[in-house]
Amino acid sequence: MKNLQVGLVAHKFMGNKEKTIQKTLDLIEKVAKNGAQLVILQELHQNYYFCQNESVECFDLANSWEDDKIFWGKVAKKFGIVLVTSLFEKRTAGLYHNTAVVFEKDGKIAGIYRKMHIPDDPQFYEKFYFTPGDLGFEPIDTSVGRLGVLVCWDQWYPEAARLMALKGAEILIYPTAIGWFDGDEKDERSRQLEAWVAVQRGHSVANGIPVIAVNRIGFEARNLSDEKYPKTDGIRFWGNSFVFGSQGEQIFRANDTDELAQVVTIDMQRCESVRRWWPFLRDRRIEAYGNLTKRFID
Repeated sequence: MKNLQVGLVAHKFMGNKEKTIQKTLDLIEKVAKNGAQLVILQELHQNYYFCQNESVECFDLANSWEDDKIFWGKVAKKFGIVLVTSLFEKRTAGLYHNTAVVFEKDGKIAGIYRKMHIPDDPQFYEKFYFTPGDLGFEPIDTSVGRLGVLVCWDQWYPEAARLMALKGAEILIYPTAIGWFDGDEKDERSRQLEAWVAVQRGHSVANGIPVIAVNRIGFEARNLSDEKYPKTDGIRFWGNSFVFGSQGEQIFRANDTDELAQVVTIDMQRCESVRRWWPFLRDRRIEAYGNLTKRFID
């Protein structure tokens, strides 16, 4: 496949799960009508970002895991697209994952990826909810190519991107939920955002493959019902979803406020040319990298 039409879909939380899913469906329909073959949704796209607090009641959000898979499979089949979703997986009682499920255009599950790197930062209390993934960094084969699907916090780790590339991933994909606190200084906001963009652009250059990130937008209060938290306390998701080509060239970048239903064309054959010009994989000194498996080299 020379050119791949990728649909990027991102929007704010609409107040409840039903309205949020309907908004997602409306935007999927829009990009599908505009020729999208592969559609990528934002992290935990069905609901609000519940990880701002530690609450055992929020585990109930994963009770629909089995039904959610059936639902999104039907969506992929209806529109004839390969669909990358981000769902709250209930594996068994007390064991949950932040899981990307990829559906083939016939609605069948092509594969899943369980988020490997789990953050534990103020208002990003994901370690409370998610068990680290145990499936490793395995690309998912689809009719539009071999997808290296990772999730959000995985973005910061070149090891994850490299392992996906070494296993033949043709594109790196990151459903994402990241943003600012309103109390952050303007300069600090800029540094955070550009660091996030830069590290992922580096993955495309170092591995010679395109990179896509689809990030949430909109302000979400820390707690939707608990009055002990002021309504101004929350995360302002910074959007800026992007696509970088296999040489790190910017193909598309969104702003930080508007909902997204964008179709982007990626030249999938360019990877071959780039890797011939810059044969980084050829010149890797694999015999000297053994210490990378250590936590720290004392």
